[in-house]
Amino acid sequence: MKILAIDTTGQTASAAIVEEDKLIAEFTLNYKLTHSQTIMPMIAEICEKTETKADEADYIACASGPGSFTGLRIGAATAKGLALALGKELVPVPTLDALAYNVFETDKIICPIMDARRSQVYTAFYRWINGKLSRLTEMMAISIDEVIQMARDYEQKVIFLGDGVPVHQKNLSLFPDFIFAPAHCSLQRAASVASLAMELVKEGGAVEGSTFDLIYLRKSQAEREREERLQGEGKQND
Repeated sequence: MKILAIDTTGQTASAAIVEEDKLIAEFTLNYKLTHSQTIMPMIAEICEKTETKADEADYIACASGPGSFTGLRIGAATAKGLALALGKELVPVPTLDALAYNVFETDKIICPIMDARRSQVYTAFYRWINGKLSRLTEMMAISIDEVIQMARDYEQKVIFLGDGVPVHQKNLSLFPDFIFAPAHCSLQRAASVASLAMELVKEGGAVEGSTFDLIYLRKSQAEREREERLQGEGKQND
């Protein structure tokens, strides 16, 4: 099974080709360019350098959120376009699951945190159980104080990773049982998306492009501002 995977849900853009248990190629960029500028050239680059035709992929895997609303939509549009053009099914992979998958077979709790702004992070807690990554909580958009309390309740060492770590590292560093993942496995990687997609395909997780749904966890800034404006107008009319 060969999978072409992408992740544009955060600051990092990443594309990869994985065949069974072999990583063929991965291109990851954590820089100030927008994903609309980078993701298609990255896909073209890894296909060219590995002499791979995109239609050789059995599935297209895409990180499905949560994350940046703009990044989510760019990724979804790219994945759906590829799937339609190539006649392939899509494999949606929750971003937090893929992030946690960067940390393999540890006995510690894993907690990816993605900066969600407005003093919140996107997060969930994970543990490896009998060789399988298991999500212990629902995916959440909560404050870092709530994350810290939940992490301390486990009374175990907790590995933190994700782009929310540098934002909140000062607070997290106060607790000796909190560990920070190193740079090579701290941010989104399309190789993790692809590898996890392999498992999801076996569980029937592939879908048609038209049914590919994104995980938002909360409303976009535009939606929130519209609701606040309408509420303000309603109060003025009372």
